[in-house]
Amino acid sequence: MKRKSTAKANQAGIRVLVADDHPIVRDGIIANLQSQPDMTVVAEAADGAEALARIKEHLPDVVVLDLRMPCMDGLDVTAQVSASKLSSRVIIMTTFESEEDVHRSIRAGARGYLLKDSSQEEILDAIRRVSVGETYLPARIVQKVAEGLRKPGLSPREIEVLQCVAAGKSNKEIGAQLFIAEGTVKTHVKSLLEKLAVAGRTAAIREAVHRGLVRLN
Repeated sequence: MKRKSTAKANQAGIRVLVADDHPIVRDGIIANLQSQPDMTVVAEAADGAEALARIKEHLPDVVVLDLRMPCMDGLDVTAQVSASKLSSRVIIMTTFESEEDVHRSIRAGARGYLLKDSSQEEILDAIRRVSVGETYLPARIVQKVAEGLRKPGLSPREIEVLQCVAAGKSNKEIGAQLFIAEGTVKTHVKSLLEKLAVAGRTAAIREAVHRGLVRLN
C-alpha cells in the first residue's frame, strides 16, 4: 500500500511512514503531513507486519506507528526496528494513555508517544523533534508517568496473579496454574489490592486495564 510522492529526493525533508489499521485515521495523518513543505510521506501500512516490511524497504526518518494493530502490534514493530539497528525513529500513536503503555513503548525503543486526539500542530512538532534525535512526550503523559512513579509497583508474581484474576480464575485455580499454595495466592491478591488502592477483584481488574497492566480480549 504505497502512495507516490511528487517531491524530488533532494526536497524530501523529513521522510515519514504512517502505520494505522484505521484508514480514516491514517488518511487524516497523511493529509496533515503532506501539507508540510519539510515532510514527505514515503509509505503507509495497515498492519504491523506490513509496517515492518515498509520500514525496512524505505528506511524513513520517522515512523508514526499505531500501538494496537493486527499481525504485529506497535510495540513488536518498534522492538524489531531497535533490534535491527535501523535508523528510523518511532513515534507510538494511540488512544491509550496508561503509564504502563508509555513505559513499554520507551523500553521497546520508541522516541515519542502521542495520543490520537493530539492537535495537528502537536503531531507535526513531535515529528520534527524526534527527527533530530529528541524524545517527545506530551505534558499530560509526562504527568501521568510521574504519578505512576510515585505509586508502589507490582512484583512480577503479583502481575501473574493479577492476570489470572482478570481471566476469572479462583485462588485455587491460580495456585494450581502458578504452582503456589492457595494461601500464598491470597497474600498476593491482598498485596496487589493494596498497591492498586482498590477494594476488590472487579475494581482491581478495572484499574489494571486502565494502567495497561492487563488486557481483556
